[in-house]
This record gives sequence, C-alpha cells and structure tokens, in this order.
Amino acid sequence: MGLKILIATVVAAGLLSGVVGHAPGFSASAQDVPQFITVLDDLPLVPGLVEDTESGTVFDTARGRIVEVFASGALNKSRVLAFYDDTLPQLGWRRVASGVFQREGESLSLEFSLGLDTGSGSTPVLTVGFRLMPSGG
Repeated sequence: MGLKILIATVVAAGLLSGVVGHAPGFSASAQDVPQFITVLDDLPLVPGLVEDTESGTVFDTARGRIVEVFASGALNKSRVLAFYDDTLPQLGWRRVASGVFQREGESLSLEFSLGLDTGSGSTPVLTVGFRLMPSGG
C-alpha cells in the first residue's frame, strides 16, 4: 500500500508541475486522482488515456512476467513520452531509449499507433501499447 501512495504522490507532483497540463481536454488540478494500469498496478496511466481493460495479457514465466496492455486517447505522442520520461525515473525506472525503460530485471516499452475515433471517424486517437518483459539474458 505504501508504494501506491508514493506513486500517486509522484504522479500528482508531475501533474501539478505542468508535465501534462496542456494536453487537449485536460487541465491539472489538485483534485486529479492518478490512475494506474490495472495489470501493472505500479505503473501510472497518463491522464487523458483510457485503458482498454480487456486488452490486458499477463504471463508468468521462469524468467519473469510478461505483460501487454493498451490505452488510448486524444493525446499526442510527445505528451505521453514527456509524462513517462518525468515520472518513471522517480519510480526506479531507468530510461534506456525513447519509450524504453528498465528496472530490476524488467524492460518496459511503449509503442504508439495513431488512428481515428470510431465514433466520429475524424478525431485522431493515439493508442499506446505497454509491454513489460524480462530484460537481460
């Protein structure tokens, strides 16, 4: 429980510092409650993205866990990268490349695709794939 409080504090500090405060349809305030990816409960979800909870896949292997989940929203890639570049190092992750982080024998990668909102057909929607795998050999 203590880790979740620490993560929520880090995410809230990032929100209040303006890391994501200029994303379309989002304005940061002290009332914003950080959300976490359901299958990676220690990984914050950038405000403005909505997790596809049915997309979560989790495997436990002898080398470690393998997790894949998707979230989407009307944000741009640079905002999402800025959020995670700022937030994840405070949670013990080390950035090794754009959208790639490592921590304690695990590698987290963010993959991006751009599509159109299925309702309107004209609003751009960014989908972010979160993939966690054992790192190293």
